Amino acid sequence: MRITSALVDPALLDLPWSTPLEQWPAEHLVALPQGISRHVVRFVQLGGHVYAVKETGERVAEREYDLLRALERIDFPAVKAVAIVADRESDAGEPLDPVLITRHLQFSLPYRALFSRTLRPETMGRLLDALAALLVRMHLTGFFWGDCSLSNTLFRRDAGAFAAYLVDAETGALRSALSNGQRGEDLEIARVNIFGEALDLQAAGLLHDSIDPEVVCEEVVQRYERLWHEITYEQQVEREARHDIEGRIRRLNELGFDVAEVAMSTIDNGRYLIRPKVVDAGYHHRRLLRLTGLDAEENQARKLLNDLDAYRAESDLTDEQQAAHRWLTEVFEPVVRAVPAHLRRKLEPQEVFAQIIEHKWLLSEQVGRDVGMRHAVQSFLSDVLVHRPDEQAVLGVEFSAN
Repeated sequence: MRITSALVDPALLDLPWSTPLEQWPAEHLVALPQGISRHVVRFVQLGGHVYAVKETGERVAEREYDLLRALERIDFPAVKAVAIVADRESDAGEPLDPVLITRHLQFSLPYRALFSRTLRPETMGRLLDALAALLVRMHLTGFFWGDCSLSNTLFRRDAGAFAAYLVDAETGALRSALSNGQRGEDLEIARVNIFGEALDLQAAGLLHDSIDPEVVCEEVVQRYERLWHEITYEQQVEREARHDIEGRIRRLNELGFDVAEVAMSTIDNGRYLIRPKVVDAGYHHRRLLRLTGLDAEENQARKLLNDLDAYRAESDLTDEQQAAHRWLTEVFEPVVRAVPAHLRRKLEPQEVFAQIIEHKWLLSEQVGRDVGMRHAVQSFLSDVLVHRPDEQAVLGVEFSAN
């Protein structure tokens, strides 16, 4: 047996590598929901982490391992590659397929596991938005997926929306840039795969009657094209209307994308032709991380930053770093600590805080005044959170609020 790994967990050596993956005994496994896969996949818990173990060919495993490691280096939303186990043999000396080990993404679920009841149009829309944003981000990065689907994606809750993460990269390729033809091929693959997945949901009675599988697969492409256009189109502005350039950059920031530079050239009648160079998604995520050290999804970060900015304005604090420190210790951390231990497996802390902000706004709208954070927290815990499923419990990982 041969293990290739960046960080070897010694506990990996204790797994039954001489047994085919589909025959692994239950004491080594964690029961997790999983998407449709052409390979045998099992989940194991070692220490405080859950790992996905997938049997595949050696060259395929090595290629996917290298791709996932490359995506990790550029901070792309994908699962993290842990190791390849090759040269496996059964007790009888027969060769066994190599396996690729990845770390399971905490608080994430495959799309089918998100729904215990019929999938409604608004929920499907949020999933498609997340998938379209993931595709746009990967194409800006120069990554060709080659097998885009809901099944090859994990979703995390993101303040009323979803954040999508790539799971399967075995058909992918990372290049300096993609042509329009390569992007179009990826979109066509997505269209076909999502149509099949929507039909599968429909056959299982999990798709709302108003959702047409044919419309669903077209929707993800249309959402992708709208977002791609907003990010990449060349815009004509008048020489005197320089604020339009700033407005374009602010809109891109609101969409969650950073702008490294703006290419600008003059055209007829004294107008400018501008095209921003978008370098990466995660604008709000990085600002929140820089100010507070909190690692959050993009929409979560936007909501937390809005609350931080409101706190700063109310406190008349001019120093952003000082305001961020006080907000973290006086607002965010007390809210997180207020969640009882038996409810901390429901949602991750950043999502809890984002939902409490929304809950506070709804309560305040109902009574026509600000109800205050203390009342909103207690109301959310007793009326909302207690009824939510234990999403972290699905992963079998304990969470510490510290």
